Amino acid sequence: MKQAIFSILFLASAIFSPAESITRIACVGDNITFGAGVADRTKNCYPVVLGRLLGKEFTVRNFGVNGATLLKKGNLPYWKLKAFKDATAFGPNIVIIKLGTNDTKPQNWNKADPDFAADLRALIAHFQKQPANPAIYLCLPVPVYQDRWGINEKTVIQGVIPVIKKVAKDKKLPVIDLHQALSAKPKMFPDKIHPNAAGAKLMAETIQAALNKKQK
Repeated sequence: MKQAIFSILFLASAIFSPAESITRIACVGDNITFGAGVADRTKNCYPVVLGRLLGKEFTVRNFGVNGATLLKKGNLPYWKLKAFKDATAFGPNIVIIKLGTNDTKPQNWNKADPDFAADLRALIAHFQKQPANPAIYLCLPVPVYQDRWGINEKTVIQGVIPVIKKVAKDKKLPVIDLHQALSAKPKMFPDKIHPNAAGAKLMAETIQAALNKKQK
């Protein structure tokens, strides 16, 4: 009898394990999510800072890749990268998508900009059909303070941001305005493209605020 009760209690503890209460957050993105330009990136990139801010009830993983594009026809499509497979296998409860900066490069946008909305919708659909049915958040790109490597603010403002907003409205998804949050802060962008540790911290704080607002 005691053995049976012990077995039941053991099974119950396995089913209601504290691990099941952990919220998994996948940060999908490019250089800026990865933490390019951030001193001591492994401690100061925005996903790591976000994890510290949210606390032990959350597990936040960085699936950002330098140079990644949302566009499937881009020079480095996120779809073809190991990070895409890893983010999917992670089984996230929340997915934060911050892509679009590298898509502004002329070799990407000029040949494939009509596909940006379709590819964004496809990425959303991919994650929404996963078993955990994760909540999706779309981030507007941070500002570009100087056109470099083909990355430019004009396309961010006139191309990428309007598309993200429209797709978010159509899909009824929350938008996190990182562009506004980091506007008028050029000192946080030493190379004018990538935020430093202070900028990454501000990104994390902005995202945390959006997550907290949604949960209320």
